[in-house]
Amino acid sequence: MKLSHFRFELPENLLAEYPAENRDESRLMVLNRKTQTIEHKLFRDIIDYFDEGDLMILNNTKVFPARMYGEKEKTGARIEVFLLRELNAESRLWDVLVDPARKIRIGNKLFFGDDESLVAEVIDNTTSRGRTLRFLYDGSYEEFRKKLEELGETPLPKYINRPVNESDQERYQTIYAKHEGAVAAPTAGLHFSKHLMKRLEIKGVDFAEVTLHVGLGTFSPVEVEDLSKHKMDSEQISINEETIETVNSAINRKKRICAIGTTTMRAIESSVSSDYRLNAYTGWTNKFIFPPYDFSIANCMVTNFHTPKSTLMMMAAAFAGYDFLMEAYDVAVKEKYKFYSYGDAMLII
Repeated sequence: MKLSHFRFELPENLLAEYPAENRDESRLMVLNRKTQTIEHKLFRDIIDYFDEGDLMILNNTKVFPARMYGEKEKTGARIEVFLLRELNAESRLWDVLVDPARKIRIGNKLFFGDDESLVAEVIDNTTSRGRTLRFLYDGSYEEFRKKLEELGETPLPKYINRPVNESDQERYQTIYAKHEGAVAAPTAGLHFSKHLMKRLEIKGVDFAEVTLHVGLGTFSPVEVEDLSKHKMDSEQISINEETIETVNSAINRKKRICAIGTTTMRAIESSVSSDYRLNAYTGWTNKFIFPPYDFSIANCMVTNFHTPKSTLMMMAAAFAGYDFLMEAYDVAVKEKYKFYSYGDAMLII
């Protein structure tokens, strides 16, 4: 398929600036691939589509406050620093993005906090906006990480054109987040409330967890018309033995297995055995899923409504079927569903 196949008109007012008042009260569009029908529900109604022994697979990554603001030495210019990944804990080396990048060169120092208690030195250029920073801090590693937490803010997507508020710290995080490492939330999971999770448990729905630390590469624009030539950035994943047993048991029992989000789907599709079972794996994945694609593990999926020409939309189209997904997106625009990170959800069965 071509990049141009995933172009559609998305009115700017449908980009969600804020989450729904309550997590499980966002809207839910249900796509039935067998009957080719579309239903309109609230997210809490998802319970009606699952029975005892069915399985939901969750991504338990935790977002860390990756966006920081520092001042350049001498000039005092305000510089945004977006922490991407830690390269070396002992040396306190980090891969980051800087903005404006043209002002930041090797050897420059950046000062953070009102008391300038944290300093970073630029030691390498990696891309046009990418830099490697060495943080200079006298305290222990634990104190250093606490300092990053204090000085960083919740990394809301750039399209949200407002200041980060206190509620974002909670709402831009799933209620089951455990392992810190993501710079963006696995947004399909944001719709689950504690009350809904408890209701699903009482009904007998099982849960399994994987970890995929979402990187900004997930949202990088596709710049080639031929999708087979697009290269995804690598993201770190972990799938443990407990999850393997739970998932493969559900496969053997022919139960409904639902991947909660594109990140979960990427993780499980990155470690599949020759007999279409899930394998344990800890490492990296750069898997890019677009139509046509045969999925091996999940037979059901929850995902948000994504922006035009995004890799997330392409994966949803591979799962739902391209024509059916494009029809659903047309309906979503007409019915004024909210798109992107704080937007509404879609259940594909």
